[in-house]
Parts: sequence; C-alpha cells; structure tokens
Amino acid sequence: MANLILILGDQLTPDISALDDADKQHDRIVMAEVHDEASYTNHHKKKLVLLFSAMRHFAKQLEEDGWQVHYQRYHPDNEHRSLEAVVAAQAKDLKPERIITTECGEWRLHAQISEWHKELDLPVEIRPDTRFIATKQDFQDWAEGRKQLRMEYFYREMRRKTGLLMDPDGKPEGGEWNYDADNRRKWTGKPAAPATFRVEPDDTTQEVIDLVNEHFTDHFGTTDDFHFAVTAEDANQALAHFIDYALPCFGDFQDAMSDHEDWLFHAILSPYINSGLLDPLAVCEAATQAWYAGRAPINAVEGFVRQILGWREFVRGIYWMNMPGYAEENRLGNTRSLPWFYWTGDTKMRCMHKAIDSTRRNAYAHHIQRLMVTGNFALLAGIKPEEICDWYLGVYADAYDWVELPNVLGMVMHADGGYLGSKPYAASGKYIQRQSDHCANCHYNVNKSTEEDACPFNALYWHFIDRHRDDFAKNPRMGMMYRNWDKQKPEKKEALLNRANKLLDQIEQL
Repeated sequence: MANLILILGDQLTPDISALDDADKQHDRIVMAEVHDEASYTNHHKKKLVLLFSAMRHFAKQLEEDGWQVHYQRYHPDNEHRSLEAVVAAQAKDLKPERIITTECGEWRLHAQISEWHKELDLPVEIRPDTRFIATKQDFQDWAEGRKQLRMEYFYREMRRKTGLLMDPDGKPEGGEWNYDADNRRKWTGKPAAPATFRVEPDDTTQEVIDLVNEHFTDHFGTTDDFHFAVTAEDANQALAHFIDYALPCFGDFQDAMSDHEDWLFHAILSPYINSGLLDPLAVCEAATQAWYAGRAPINAVEGFVRQILGWREFVRGIYWMNMPGYAEENRLGNTRSLPWFYWTGDTKMRCMHKAIDSTRRNAYAHHIQRLMVTGNFALLAGIKPEEICDWYLGVYADAYDWVELPNVLGMVMHADGGYLGSKPYAASGKYIQRQSDHCANCHYNVNKSTEEDACPFNALYWHFIDRHRDDFAKNPRMGMMYRNWDKQKPEKKEALLNRANKLLDQIEQL
C-alpha cells in the first residue's frame, strides 16, 4: 500500500529521512507553496524566491529520478492555502497507508503536524532530521546535570565525535580548540574582497521572481539582482568558490564590517545548508581539507567549522529542549516597540543604515552586523524580544525559527537570563569603530557621548548598564563595566542618562 510523503521547503535533499525505504512505484511525494507558510511573517522577497525556486528545481529532480510528485505552485486563489489542506486532498485521492515526513524546524508547524492524525484519520510518522550531527536526545544527554550550557564545551564534544580538526592522538589540530582571538582584524581594503559567487536566474527562477513581485508586493526587500544558488549542484559550486577565494582570509576578517563591501570574505552558505542544498558535515569536511592541503590557515578553518559544528548545532539543541516556553522569555522586561527604520534603513546612524540596507537588498548580513549592530541597538534600546525576533525571522534568507530564535532571543537580547550566553553582547560605538569604517562616514560622532551629535550607542550603552545593575552587577564578566560606571562623576552620569532618555524618547528620528 502506498505512503504519502511530505517534503518541506527546507528539506531539499534526496537523503532526507522521509524518503528512507520509500517506494518510487507506489509512494507519492507532496511538496507545496502555500499561502500560510509564505505569509505568516514578513518573509524577504529574495527568501521567497530562493525557497520557491529551489523547491521547484528539487521537485523536477525527483521526477526525473522516477518519483511520483504532486507539486502545488503558489497562487493567491489556490483552494488549499495550508500544508494540511494540500496533504488532506492528496490523502483523499491516494488513500495512503500513512503520511510520512521529516521533523520540521519550527515548533509552530511541528505542533500542527503532530495533530494531523486526528483530522486526517491517518497515521502520521514524523522521522528525525538526520542532517544534524547531534540528535535532540544527544543534546539533552549532554546538557543534563550541567549548571550552565556553554557552546565551547559542546563544540569540543562535536569535534571529538566527528574527528574534524583532531589529530591522531585525539587533540585539536594546531594545539588549540578555538582561534577566535585571531579573528578580529579590521579590514582596510587589503587584501581585496573576492567577487561574490553568482548564479544568473534561469527560466524557473525568473518565473518565481515575477510571481513574488506580483503577489508579495508588501513584503520586505527586493528581488533585484537575485543571484543565489537554487540547486545542490550550484550550491556546491558556491562552497568551492568560498574555499578557493574567501576562506583563506575569512578568519582574520570574520568580525570586520565595511562601508563599501556587503560580503567581504564570508561564505554565504547558510541559506543552502539550512534549506538542505548543502550537507553541513560535508561543508565542514571540505573546509578542513583546505587546511590539510595548505590552502587556508587554521584560524580561518577552525572559525568556520565552529560556526557550523558548534554554534549551529548548539542553538538547535537549545531550541528543541526549551520550546515552546522559550519563545516567551523577556527576562530584562523590555517594552519598547521595534523602530520603523528597521524596515526602511532610514536612519542617520551609519552602521545601522548600512546593515539594514544590505539586509533589504541581499536578504543577508553577516553575524557581526546582526549581533553587534542591529542586535546591539535593539538590546540597548530595550526592544520587545518578540518584535526583534520576528524581524530577524523574516528578513534573512537563512532564517528558520530553530536557528533564529535562540540566536536573537538568547544571544542578541539576553532575554533568557543568561541561559544561552554568559553575558549580554552590549557595546558602545567604540566596538563598531574598531571593526569597521562606518563611523568615519556617520552623521554622529563616535568620540562624543552627551552632545547632540554624539553617537547614540555611547549614551545608550551606559543607560543599559545603569538600568540593569540588578541583573548584571554580580556577573563576573560585567564587573569592570560597573566599576567604570561607578568611577564616573555624578554630573557626567546624569548627562549620559539624560542624553540616552532623550534618544529613547525620539528613537524614530535617530
């Protein structure tokens, strides 16, 4: 008897567990572009193009490989506007023995699919997502009994488990587990940043671009200059391009930002890894082989591997171990709404304008732009966690709830009370000045704190420190900040707080 197999838009690999032991002759694969998933948040137009086009290319590949595929293309007048409705219609037609799918990456959808058996009167088998190196149970076993969960220690376990960058004696290659201290150079224009990997839209992608432009006009971003890979073959070419041209300098400049370059030496592979076009372990293996071959330095390769093998796996474990309650965390009591300039980039703060404008054009910004610019400002200003989390989920092509929510709510906003990170990533304008050339072109002066033209990050930083003394004064990693604050003269402290309060009152005009 046949099975109905549902493949989601971030599961675009023939190795997905839902296809294990499947029967090409009798089973039917279902894939669908549906209104509910495309519209539940303000997905970037390029994100929609990437996923719809990649889904269509993958469905075509499956058909060419001999699978029976039912594929619903998006139209606002589609009768079936949810995944459940599409599956129900196909189940009525096929009368399958059961529905099979691989676990999804979002609690919202997981909760829905877990209830389908009641409405559809069919067994629904949800299989583990074997694309991750650590299972959900692996992470829970590692976390059990620990007072604090720290990515560094979990990362070392993943290194041991996979053997990546480990020598024959079971020690880390190069003698160190982590080379992050070597990865903080400011980029001054040399060496030149490589050209971005590009794939020109084929007929399928162009058709999707036209669809998104017609039916998603109110969504954030633009489809202009779409050049993402939409097939596994092209995604692997993007990986090869990164290793050849950007990986050698990735480590040195991975925390750098530029007024003139959007991409610098970053991989821009996360949209492909998170959608299934690239296998994360294979990506890490390709990078480590570059080090063994003498094509890239250890600090670059280790830093890159840590992002995937360490941080990516870690935040996924945090997500599934703590949902759904984790999404409601707001330990710092933030109440301020997200400023409108997050959607427009219309702000005189140069670093914010550049990060948001890059996001609007590319559906991408690298981790320092996200953490230390747009995220840092939201933290200092006390933005509601649910609003900034929803923004990150919508505007980035690589954003899925399992990876976005812990990164933003936990690491960026420290809204979980330090469960994910040991200290808040709060910083003044001096950090941005050290890592970029934005300040030289800014309306505000990074060397001032209380004047009308002073960098807003400076006063807002001390306002954050002052108002959260009860939260952080006993944190050993924050002690120096409070000693510095307490050393300030009373009139200077008053001026800083007055400046910050004025900025917060006029936040939409910054």
